[in-house]
Amino acid sequence: MTVVDVDIPATSAKQAVPASMVERMTLILDAFEGRASRLTLEEVACRSGLPRSTVHRILDQLVRVGWVDHASFGYCLGRRALGMGGGDNGQGQIRAAAAPLLHELHMQTGMVVHLSVLDGGEGVYLDKLGGRLAATLTSRVGGRVPAYSTAAGKAMLAWVDPERVDALYGPRLTRTTDRTIGDLTTLHQELNRIRRRRGLAFERGEAMRGVACVGAAVRGHDGPVAGISLCGDARTAALERVAPLVVDAAREVSRTLYPELGAPRRGRRQAQVPESSWSPQALDRLLSVPAGQWL
Repeated sequence: MTVVDVDIPATSAKQAVPASMVERMTLILDAFEGRASRLTLEEVACRSGLPRSTVHRILDQLVRVGWVDHASFGYCLGRRALGMGGGDNGQGQIRAAAAPLLHELHMQTGMVVHLSVLDGGEGVYLDKLGGRLAATLTSRVGGRVPAYSTAAGKAMLAWVDPERVDALYGPRLTRTTDRTIGDLTTLHQELNRIRRRRGLAFERGEAMRGVACVGAAVRGHDGPVAGISLCGDARTAALERVAPLVVDAAREVSRTLYPELGAPRRGRRQAQVPESSWSPQALDRLLSVPAGQWL
């Protein structure tokens, strides 16, 4: 019997590491299943089939240029990757998740409803609902405003690392009105108050004269992804009364975008403004800063 020697490529036992950086980068990005996918370094290495050291080195480069984000839980897709996937950094998904809640908020309160996201130090309006008052407000879909001047913007900034807030703004902040926060020290004091109020943010005449707003952030795994606010006439708006509705709407949108973060969604409330969604004691604790002293 004749024995024939056959050369067996090493890749038959173990796949060779692709020589191209583009191929390796693609394997790593393909390891993430979507916007909500959160992976550890070991999980990325396992899914991509690449050596752990190679994955770690490439992930560091992807984080630096915005393709991947890194937080305490591990890694997730960054703004560039999400933008390539949806063309809008996932904003369409956020708008779709928020749309029924925004409509409900407007029907319950009759106030103007805004949905916005952070883009650097600015808030960008994704949606705006309202009646006659809406036409008098300068806000518009696609418009930008300093985040520290709006209730929704401050609600989002409250869940951003203070060091990041410092990096977004200089020591002096541009004022839109005479009530706009004008320096970093005051801004950090305000953000601390918002965190003590479980994320509720208020503003009266900071973005637009004569307009008062209450806002809360839609939060994901590693920080704010959007902000929702109700706005009305500063002379008559009962912000404390409608504040629980804004918090509940933001939580509902969070559950829709990130169902793994919370309990099953509750049923819809009746389309009316309750006299008080929370007990007077709870509201007293929540709104520990008296009206007119939010700055």
